[in-house]
This record gives sequence, C-alpha cells and structure tokens, in this order.
Amino acid sequence: MSVHLQREIDRLKRHLVSLCALAEEQVQSAVRALMDRDAELARQVEKRDVEIDQHEVEVEEECLKVLALYQPVASDLRLLVSALKINNDLERIGDLAVNIARKAATFASFPPMEIPFDLAGMWQKTQAMLHDSVDALVNLNPLLASKVCGRDNEVDGMKHEFRQKAETMMQQDPSLVPVLLTLLAVSRNLERVADHATNIAEDVIYMVEGRIIRHGTGDPL
Repeated sequence: MSVHLQREIDRLKRHLVSLCALAEEQVQSAVRALMDRDAELARQVEKRDVEIDQHEVEVEEECLKVLALYQPVASDLRLLVSALKINNDLERIGDLAVNIARKAATFASFPPMEIPFDLAGMWQKTQAMLHDSVDALVNLNPLLASKVCGRDNEVDGMKHEFRQKAETMMQQDPSLVPVLLTLLAVSRNLERVADHATNIAEDVIYMVEGRIIRHGTGDPL
C-alpha cells in the first residue's frame, strides 16, 4: 500500500469513528428524552440530525475519491466497500434516533406514567452492541464482531416480550392504547438500531476476513 493510500484510509477510519460516536450520542439523547419526558431534548436530537447527514455525505465522497484515485484491490478494496455500507448504517441509526426523539416528545405530552417495559435495559444492550461493533471496526477485530452478531437475538427477544405485555395491558385498559403504541414504536426503533450494529459487525468480518455471513454463508471470497 502506498503512503498516500494509507493516509487516506486512516483519515477515512477517523471520520467513520467520529460518525459512530455522533450516532450513538443521538440515540442516547433520544432515549434520555423519553425517560426524562424532556421534549426540548427531543427537539435538539431532531435538529442535530443534519450533522449526521453531512458526515455521511463526506465519508461517501472520501470513499469514492480513494476508489477513483488509487483503484485499491484485495483487503483495501474490501475496506472501502465495507466503509460505504457502514456509513449507510450509521446514517440510518441517526434517522432512528430522530424517530425515537419524536416518540419521546409525544410521550412527554401524555399524563405521567411509569414505563411498563425495561426500555432502559433494552437501550443498554443495544448501546453495548453498537459500541462493540465500532470497537471491532477500529481494531479490525472479527472475533468481537462475531460476538456482537450473536447478541442480536437478545434485543429481538425483549421487543417481543414488550409487545406481548403491551397487548395484554391494552386489552385490560383501552385508554392506554396511545401511550403503549408510542412506547412500542420506541422498542421497534431500538431493535432496528441493534440490527444496524449487527450489520456493522458483519461488515467488519467481511473487511478483515473476506467472509460474508449476512445470509448464513461464511466462505472467504
């Protein structure tokens, strides 16, 4: 690898990590807005989404520039292809944070009530997956990435559990339907964040080992 290509790739990695941090912060703020019934914080999350969009465009432009100028092959090409996909996942996580923030603002408008689901615990699991997928990316650690993929079912299970409990509660007290649907929407968005964290981890495995595991295959390319 040429010195110039290495420099461009290092810069690209730094930008991706910066975008990861911003996306994680956005979801964390959106969840906090829900827990604290803080409509103003929810609005701030919406406003900051433009920063993620700008970062996403910049990273994509960097990837395309490197592809055009250096025509990388093998592991360098896999890195750039993976970076483009990870970049898209991070932008989608930013969108999901906005969705959660909007639901948080709606929740704040309802009469006070204790949240009947462990949404904080769901976020902790999701946040850990996102953090570890980024760590796997920074350190090019396919083993850690594999562990992230293995934890996605835990978050899926929590979402299913919340839905079952909500359905029972809505049958018992139809007046709770609007607020419970709002909270279920938050759980669906958190589950989608976990899905995108899994996508990032899968792309790290492809980046390092050339294996595509998304559809159950694992043979090196």
